[in-house]
Amino acid sequence: MSSRLAQSIQDKASFELNDLRLRIQHLDGTSELDAKDVLKPEAFAKVLVDQWLANGLSLGLWTRIQDQMQTHMVDAMVKAYKDANAYLISRDVMPEIDLKSFVRRTGSVNSSSAALGGSFAASHASGSASLGVTAQVPQGGGGRGGYALPAGSFAPAAIGVGMGRGGAAMTAGDSMSGAGGSPLLVARQRAQGVLLNLKRFVTARIGGDITQHRPAVGAGDGAGGPAGVAGAPAFAAAIADAEVAYQAAASQYVVGDEATAVLQATVDLRRRSAELKKRAPTTADKATVEIVALMFQAILAEERIPFSARVWFARLQMPVLRVAIAEPEFFGTLQHPARMLIDRMGSCVMGFDAAAISGSALEGEIRRVVQVIEQYPETGQRVFKLVFDEFVAFLNKYLTQSDTAQKVMSVAQQVEQKETMAIQYTIELRKMLNDMPVREEIREFLFKVWAEVLAIAALRYGPQDEQTVMLKRSASDLVWAASAKPNRNDRTRVIQDLPKLLQRLRQGMTLLGIVGDAQEQHIKTIGATLSDAFMSKTEAIPQAKIEAMAKRLANLEDFVSDEGTMDVPLDAASIELLLGVDAASIEVVPDTGTKVGEDMLAWAHELQVGNWFMLDHNDRVSQVQFVWRSERKQLHLFASTDGRSFLIQVGRLASYLQAGLLVPAEEETLTVRATREALAKLDANPERLLN
Repeated sequence: MSSRLAQSIQDKASFELNDLRLRIQHLDGTSELDAKDVLKPEAFAKVLVDQWLANGLSLGLWTRIQDQMQTHMVDAMVKAYKDANAYLISRDVMPEIDLKSFVRRTGSVNSSSAALGGSFAASHASGSASLGVTAQVPQGGGGRGGYALPAGSFAPAAIGVGMGRGGAAMTAGDSMSGAGGSPLLVARQRAQGVLLNLKRFVTARIGGDITQHRPAVGAGDGAGGPAGVAGAPAFAAAIADAEVAYQAAASQYVVGDEATAVLQATVDLRRRSAELKKRAPTTADKATVEIVALMFQAILAEERIPFSARVWFARLQMPVLRVAIAEPEFFGTLQHPARMLIDRMGSCVMGFDAAAISGSALEGEIRRVVQVIEQYPETGQRVFKLVFDEFVAFLNKYLTQSDTAQKVMSVAQQVEQKETMAIQYTIELRKMLNDMPVREEIREFLFKVWAEVLAIAALRYGPQDEQTVMLKRSASDLVWAASAKPNRNDRTRVIQDLPKLLQRLRQGMTLLGIVGDAQEQHIKTIGATLSDAFMSKTEAIPQAKIEAMAKRLANLEDFVSDEGTMDVPLDAASIELLLGVDAASIEVVPDTGTKVGEDMLAWAHELQVGNWFMLDHNDRVSQVQFVWRSERKQLHLFASTDGRSFLIQVGRLASYLQAGLLVPAEEETLTVRATREALAKLDANPERLLN
């Protein structure tokens, strides 16, 4: 409970919180806040939850109001952090924060201390980076222009590995444990198998595991010893020199001649790698230099990546080498931030032609990402994690910036909200009428028509708008009017109120788009039911129950949740009905009720924005890019290269994945494929590993 609240606060307040943390640490003369410091979101959230329980309030009640609680607390905490910073600034406490001063430049990459100072350690395990400063690479110091580089554990994210119809080609020895699972699981295991094969190959030749940290030892260690020998600082300096020299050379390439620049980069990097291998103090370091070099050879030879993007990918070789030596787990896990960043950038650009990339905002963002990584060479994987998060945030905006995409997203989001609310309103109405003697005709009208009316009214006007409240009250008025009326006064009241009630019912149905004969049929059915109520001798519904229903309806939103809202109805007509938008340019692919496995639904939920797919829809195959997922993960938008949009509901998306109608354009991620190609070259020529 407290973690969820803390994460919400952290996500929204990370910028102000980082500034406040630095100022408090400056005052306290410490490198990190105490674990229980109430300024930390998780510490504050735990205090709040503890007090909630201490006052006798239940977990169930917290669960019911946690969304509203988070909204209010996040707003309050963001303001509190801002006010605290303003107060400290007014007292001349670090008016300007120079983040560069916190970077410890140790001259060694073989030590885990070669990272940002503890001032940047995120208090929360999954603390997020501030994304409000992504417009340009920070130059010099400067408070708000700097970067917050939060540390903390890196939560494994979904791997962008897909399965083609026939599956990826298997090399001998690829891990196939659990190969009978979902395509997503099989693809992940196959990718992990590539890393395992690399580990086995290298271990057999150097007698050590390059995926494990190698502890520092004395200067007498032999050539096959761990990386932490006396020669390591000199080797670190050599990598730094090579990186700076390559940056200087790469900065001279001529725009418009990227193909030549990539060729020159390949030759230059190969030469620098050979020189670094000569200076490597251990066999493990030699092997690491060679493997990284072969991986980047494969990446730079990838013809599906436009030359203008490959120019910037080339500049990542030295930073990745630095990380691979300092953090050997780079070779052992697919979730290393450096791998994930390269994979994500590669998966995006491989679907575009050179003309679409050159000079685009996407190319500019890749350039910015590389320059940030180059600027913080001692921060290890944390800078890769930071720019990975920023790149994902950039994609979410970049891929949906067109007017067409914005319109589709707006409509789709509102359709999802409206349909989800309608389902929840129906559930609540069923609960209210469960023990009331209400005619079936009235129940059906309320469940199938009026719940939709309330949902669209709440969406258009707001749940507590006068018109919405009036329509909510109409539901309880209808229930009372349609109940037995043995009392003369009650019958007189119904006769007097009936014209207004029918007018409100017509108004609601018109809002929903039910007009003409369809509306008259509903009114006729309701009229007949009300007439029968006059003749009924059954027990009347007590007025207290009607009032209780009216009160609950008035605050209906307090009782609904996102649970049980997987089956959201969707079609082109509902989109046009909702906002009057012509859906001709949107190919709506709604659920059909086909049963799909949980593993396929999980795969659908883990698709990454920016990845490319081949979509076979109505006998027409299109190359599409996944550009947007709705808040409730019900709707997914794909954009084709010919300008069409496909709005696919989650169940149908899962069934398309299951049937092979939606196939990832790439069976392996860029770094997995590069690792496989590097291993193939080493297998053919093992001597090159250490030569």
